[in-house]
Amino acid sequence: MTATRRSWWRTGLGVVFTALMLFPVYWMINVSFTRDQDMRKSPPYWFPVHGTLEGYRAVLEQQGPFLATSLVVGLGTVALTLVIAAPAAYSLAKLRPRGGGVLSFVLLIAQMIPGVIMAMGFYAIYLSTGVLNTVPGLIVADSTLAVPFAVLIFTAFMSGIPEELMQAARVDGAGALRTFWSVVLPVSRNSIITVSLFAFLWAWSDFVFASTLDQGGGHQPITLGIYHYIGNNNQEWNAIMATAVVASIPATVLLVIAQRYVAAGVTAGAVKD
Repeated sequence: MTATRRSWWRTGLGVVFTALMLFPVYWMINVSFTRDQDMRKSPPYWFPVHGTLEGYRAVLEQQGPFLATSLVVGLGTVALTLVIAAPAAYSLAKLRPRGGGVLSFVLLIAQMIPGVIMAMGFYAIYLSTGVLNTVPGLIVADSTLAVPFAVLIFTAFMSGIPEELMQAARVDGAGALRTFWSVVLPVSRNSIITVSLFAFLWAWSDFVFASTLDQGGGHQPITLGIYHYIGNNNQEWNAIMATAVVASIPATVLLVIAQRYVAAGVTAGAVKD
């Protein structure tokens, strides 16, 4: 009986804490359906009593190009991150070059550099090279956040690949590149999905790089699209929240789909007894 009470007590606490953490999400959805004249009502409506779809109409009419740009930037960041990070991690994990430990330490330190400092450095470089206010420039900048993390994640996964697989590839005459492409990458599927997910989410939600490097560009991401609704004398809160809801959908779908791959072991089923 005592164990049952403890179980109910823990479940109750879990429900309360979960509700507290998810309340901002609920309030975002609630405000997205709230009329402008009801925004400052005191006490506020806890439900959209006089609901409106004006915010979502604004999203469909105005935010489509911003969403498309964010999608391009996110996919481009994923592609560039994988192209750079996977071979680098393979070298660190399996080829073990000289200075590999130092490089791993540098990558760890790189993740501690504030994004604002990196954005200002990129601004000076892009201004002199003509890459400012371009989508490729934003992809490169966002990749600098994802690549160090991706290399560390890939290295940890690839270090656990059984040496029997590597030796079998060598016996079959495969070189380092063929082994990487035909053996290491297929086994590292879960780590690839993990890295791709985080790289996309970072690029999708980035505001610092976007506001610094693409403020005057013709193709701006959704984070700047939301920012355009905020002015000195007017804040379109239902449109802001409706855009936030729509922008959250791709990230939520990706998290739901990819969670089992992220949690799975990278070498599961790679070696059969």
